[in-house]
Parts: sequence; C-alpha cells; structure tokens
Amino acid sequence: MRTFSSSAFVATDTPARYISRLCKHFAHKIPVSFDEQQGRIEFTSGLATLKAESQGLRLQVESASSDDLQRLQGVVGSHFERFAWQEELTLDWQPD
Repeated sequence: MRTFSSSAFVATDTPARYISRLCKHFAHKIPVSFDEQQGRIEFTSGLATLKAESQGLRLQVESASSDDLQRLQGVVGSHFERFAWQEELTLDWQPD
C-alpha cells in the first residue's frame, strides 16, 4: 500500500513549546505521545510527527490517501499557526 507524506520546517527557538502545545491539544481526543524532542499524533486518517531540530521544528504528516494527507496538512497546519500567532509562523508543506 502506498503512503503519501509531506513535511514542513519552521525556524523557531522554541520547538519544544510547539510540540507540547500541539500534542496536549490533540491528546484530549486521539492517541498522542511526546517529549521535548519529538511528538507523535495518531489521527484516524494518518499520522503526524513533530521533531525538534537545531534550527527549528520539522512537522511531517502521512496517510494512505492524498485526500487524507491534504486534510491532515490543513488540521495540523491550522492548529500550529494558531498556536504560533505571536511569532507569525506559517507552514509550507512539501511532498516527501
């Protein structure tokens, strides 16, 4: 089975803060695991992973269909951008 995936990188000095905020937000409804370096959010339609890097945060989404991938990009992206409004960060998803 083919997996569709895309990722986005955002430069920030506080990647752990965004990992924590996103994971805690989604943990109320779906399975989530995280620490200061990485996060995993298990949606019914796919998976989102977050990883702290030296210059910022890498977000990746993957799914079994391109439609679900687009939805995951929208959901993860809109929540991230809402939490990152003070830094005015946006995501530019690129196919993997």
